[in-house]
Amino acid sequence: MQDTALPAKRRAELVRHVRERGHATVAELAERFAVSMDTVRRDLDHLAERRLIARTHGGAMRTDELATADIPFDSRAAVHHQAKQAIGIAAAQLISNGETLIVNGGTTTLAVVRALAGKRDLTVVTNNLRLPPEIPQDAVRDLYVIGGSCRISSNVTIGPVTFADTQGISADTAVIGVGGISADGGLSTSNLQEAQMMRQMIDAGTRVVVVADSSKFGRSAFVHICGLDRVSVLVTDAPPPEDLAVALKDAEVELVTVG
Repeated sequence: MQDTALPAKRRAELVRHVRERGHATVAELAERFAVSMDTVRRDLDHLAERRLIARTHGGAMRTDELATADIPFDSRAAVHHQAKQAIGIAAAQLISNGETLIVNGGTTTLAVVRALAGKRDLTVVTNNLRLPPEIPQDAVRDLYVIGGSCRISSNVTIGPVTFADTQGISADTAVIGVGGISADGGLSTSNLQEAQMMRQMIDAGTRVVVVADSSKFGRSAFVHICGLDRVSVLVTDAPPPEDLAVALKDAEVELVTVG
């Protein structure tokens, strides 16, 4: 194939296409712009370096967290995959045998769950529909999935953080993935109903472990969840910017950074 547009013009149109659709594959973009797949890959790498899009395995997606509600779970899982794996391993090391965990939906919390191999007698409560088949079975004593409506694109249930015939639930540790974390806005996410659930999960946890890669720093997503003062530990993959670092210290949040 021959390039049908100057690189700068094609890349601008490519960014617009990805932002409008939310996500796109290399094959789709090659057909759309009548160029080779290698050309598309070079374009995507170039644009990702400039943070105009986010690179995924086999394609690209919008960088802003507001897009994630409409982007398939597997596409989001491919973004910052290595960082999420490292965060998951570090966060799992904070969990002790016999704990009760409450875990929200998302790709980073799923990385935590996968890293719980070797733990024992955990009680786990979650709205993450991907969690049951992913958690090491030897680690679990009891597993409860919160009911409600099913949000297919995110692989989560949406509903009250409670069960029938109970006055409420509590957990040793709430493991929470978020859409944004900022000095002024605290924790935020892209969906109103999920934010309400996450707030209830945080209220249920004696300790709150937030897992977020560094792309979430300085970002305020659509819905505010809570302030940094509700967070016990932040596990991330890079040092936060100065204003966020100061805010975390003022809020007495323990910072665990994996590199």
